[in-house]
Amino acid sequence: MRTLYILYKKELKHFLMTPFGWIVLAFIMLLQGLSLSSVLEQYEKAPVQASMLHSCLSTPLFWVYFIFIFPLITMKQFAEEERSGTLESLMTAPVTTWQVVFSKYLSSYTFYAVLWIPVFLHIQIFSIITGSPAPVTPSEMYGSFGILLLIGSFFVAVGILASALTSSQIVAAIMTFGALVFVVFLGFVPMIVGDTFQGAPIFHYISVHEHLSYFSRGLIDIRPIVLYFSLSFFTLILTHHLVDYRRWKH
Repeated sequence: MRTLYILYKKELKHFLMTPFGWIVLAFIMLLQGLSLSSVLEQYEKAPVQASMLHSCLSTPLFWVYFIFIFPLITMKQFAEEERSGTLESLMTAPVTTWQVVFSKYLSSYTFYAVLWIPVFLHIQIFSIITGSPAPVTPSEMYGSFGILLLIGSFFVAVGILASALTSSQIVAAIMTFGALVFVVFLGFVPMIVGDTFQGAPIFHYISVHEHLSYFSRGLIDIRPIVLYFSLSFFTLILTHHLVDYRRWKH
């Protein structure tokens, strides 16, 4: 555990102690603020039954920056080390492949979780400026952040796998973006072709959009929890085998 913690701390510093991490954080904060502003404009024009967080997680702007987060924070993890040659020296150190893979995954996932802290600040600022509580219940808040963390656990794992497949950060980012767009698109298949075909329940089950909509209303379902944990574990196993193959090949 001590070795894993040391590797995790080292990887996390690349996000929190470099300009790259703070630029990404500032960029995401800006887009989160714009998304909230667009929702508040809708509230001003006409009454909206959906909660503020549910509305924020349904805007086109949210989907744009949400999918772009993962290529940004994962593309360097293995690809950069492979390109610079430091991965080979790391693999020859007295550390296990699982420790290397998991430290990179945990550091990326931790930084991903940090990116959502500003949303709490936005809600507090809303209450301070208006002098009234934000139109968000505790269950809606916990559900929204819970599902964002669940989806992120799988999406970060996909980015780590893509980074381990190539020595180019650009290629890793494109692969991650393409894979995540495909996963999100699968949830829209019933909307496009209808619910009449037999496979429709499967697409509803894996629909990221439906999971966000459900949890952001404060409704908790155990099935997405099992789904994302299982997919994350399976993806990390693939990454482990890939990195381990490279390790013994060298």
